[in-house]
Amino acid sequence: MTDYMVRATAADAQIRAFACTTRQTVEKARSIHNSSPVVTAALGRLLSAGAMMGSMLKGEQDLLTLQVKGDGPMKGMIVTADSMGHVKGYPYVPDVIVPANSAGKLDVAGAVGAGTLSVIRDMGLKEPYVGQTLLQTGEIAEDLTYYFATSEQVPSSVGLGVLMERNNQVKQAGGFIIQLMPFAQEQVIDRLEENLGRITSVTAMLDGGDTPEIMLGKALEGLSLELTDQMPVAFSCNCSRSRIQKALTSLGEKELQAMIQEGHEIGVECHFCNQKYVFQVDELKELLDQGRQ
Repeated sequence: MTDYMVRATAADAQIRAFACTTRQTVEKARSIHNSSPVVTAALGRLLSAGAMMGSMLKGEQDLLTLQVKGDGPMKGMIVTADSMGHVKGYPYVPDVIVPANSAGKLDVAGAVGAGTLSVIRDMGLKEPYVGQTLLQTGEIAEDLTYYFATSEQVPSSVGLGVLMERNNQVKQAGGFIIQLMPFAQEQVIDRLEENLGRITSVTAMLDGGDTPEIMLGKALEGLSLELTDQMPVAFSCNCSRSRIQKALTSLGEKELQAMIQEGHEIGVECHFCNQKYVFQVDELKELLDQGRQ
């Protein structure tokens, strides 16, 4: 199944909801970064959340960045997404191994540790919107639920999951975000809480063959679910040689001159996709000349 997400409303627009399946996206991230199972699980959850939260953006040029910083061995991770299902991300330390948690599951909270979650929305304004909260559990879904409630005053339920194969490849990944509008009625809230109480986990649903539509059907049973649209989700990095050239030029004449004087090629690697761009001394001189014009 190709990765995709669905968007929906329920209870006469008292609820808005998102759900996605992202196995291929998360597996591509795992392959690029050669990440350990617990790091793949952490990054995969944030990638799924990023894809869904990115689709909440209004403009085609708008960008969302999710940044987790923790004092655990993983140190943190960054995910960026646009409004069209393109998402990318990387962990600060990809090869972390920690013991399983008390439930025998991958200990994402132990790998992440205590720290902060930052949500940055760049909507082309002079300054991006930045919201930040303390990590509540380090399990990502609960941290985002807390973020929505405290920073955006939107009561939300976030479910995220990544299931790994024994060979360390990704077996299932995905999640859902369900949000209550300010005018949601008590009986709607009660029914939603009742439905969510019956859901075991995102990974259990996905591994049982549930699609994003079915996941939302279970979460919003009896609440007049209306699917509004569907869009593909994919790990997509927009780095390019020309972008790196612009970044080098933006360093300024002094920095470029210092690189040229060292007399050897430089390599610049993209954190998101590990693509390496090499610039010879002559190319650096050209960039320096262009910057002076």
